[in-house]
Amino acid sequence: MKLNAVRLAVLLLAALPAPAFAWSNPGHRMIGQEAARALPPTLPAFLRSPAGIEAIGELSREPDRSKASGRVHGSNLDPAHFVDYEEDGRILGGPMLSALPPTRAAYETALRAAGQDSWKAGYLPYAIIEKYQQLVTDMGYWRMGMAAETREKNKARRTWLHADRLRREQLMLVTLGYLAHYVGDGSQPLHVSAHYNGWGDYPNPNGYTTAKIHAPFEDVFAAENVTPAMIRANLSPLKPSAGPIEARVSSYLLVAGRQVVPLYELEKAGAFTPGDARGVAFATQRLAAGASELRDLIAQAWDESLTVKLGWPPASVADSVSGKVDPYDSLFSGR
Repeated sequence: MKLNAVRLAVLLLAALPAPAFAWSNPGHRMIGQEAARALPPTLPAFLRSPAGIEAIGELSREPDRSKASGRVHGSNLDPAHFVDYEEDGRILGGPMLSALPPTRAAYETALRAAGQDSWKAGYLPYAIIEKYQQLVTDMGYWRMGMAAETREKNKARRTWLHADRLRREQLMLVTLGYLAHYVGDGSQPLHVSAHYNGWGDYPNPNGYTTAKIHAPFEDVFAAENVTPAMIRANLSPLKPSAGPIEARVSSYLLVAGRQVVPLYELEKAGAFTPGDARGVAFATQRLAAGASELRDLIAQAWDESLTVKLGWPPASVADSVSGKVDPYDSLFSGR
C-alpha cells in the first residue's frame, strides 16, 4: 500500500466511532525506547541493554494492540487511555484533575455525583499510578532476589533465586511497557481533554475545528514527522523525585491539558500540514515530554523500591540489600 493510501485509510478511520489510539505504534515505541536509553546508570543493566530498550519500546504498544479483544476487555480497559478534562479544571463536571480522589472507587463516586462515570470520563491518572506502583513492587522484589542470589551458598536455593529473578525481569519489562503506554497517552493533549476529537458540543468563540482531528494528528502527522533523534534532543533534565506519585501524575496531566488550546490554535493556523515546522515542533515536544516523564518515573520507582517491605513474612528491601536479613523465606514462601 502506498503512503497516500495509508494516509487516506487513517483519515477514513478517524471518522468511525472507534477507541482513540495515542501516538500510534511508532510514537509509543519511540517514547518507550528513548526513555529507556536515557535511564541513569544506577538502574539495573538489563533495562538499559539493547534488548531491554527494544523490549520496553515494543511492549509499550500492547495496550493498543490488545484492543478489540472482546466486549468485557474493551469496556474495562479502553477508558484507561484518556481522561476528559474541561476548561474549569474538572473532569466532566466532577472531581478536579488537580485534586484527584485517592482511589478509583472514590473517583467513580465523585463522577456519579455529577451524573457521569469513569467509563465516560476515562481513568488515565489511575492507570498510570497503578502501573507505577506495580513497578515499585517489581523493582523491590528484583533487588531482594538479586541480593539473596549473590550471597546464597546453597545450590538449590541459589538456582531457585536465579530463576525467580529472571521471571521478575520479564514481569518488570511488561509492567514498564504498560506504564510507558499510559504515560505516553498522557503526553498527547487530546487524551487529556473533553475536546478529544474536534472541539465538540462546547462554546467555541474562537472557531476551533469540530472535525475529527485525533487520528490525523497522532497517527499521521506525528508518525511521519518526528524521529527518535528529535525526541532525544528534546528530553528535559532528569527529575526522579517529585513527591507522591498521585500529585506528580496530576501535575503531569495538567501540563498536557494546557496544551489543548495551543494544539487547536496550531490546527486552525494550518500547522499540521506535512512538514510544517510549527506542527513538527509541537508534536516533538509532546513526545519528548512523554519520554522524559517516563524516564523520571522509572528512576523514581527505583528509588522508592528500596523503601518498601515485600513478601511473606514481609521483609525490608533495604535490609535485604544491605545483608541485615536473608529474604529467601519471604521470597520462596511469600504470598
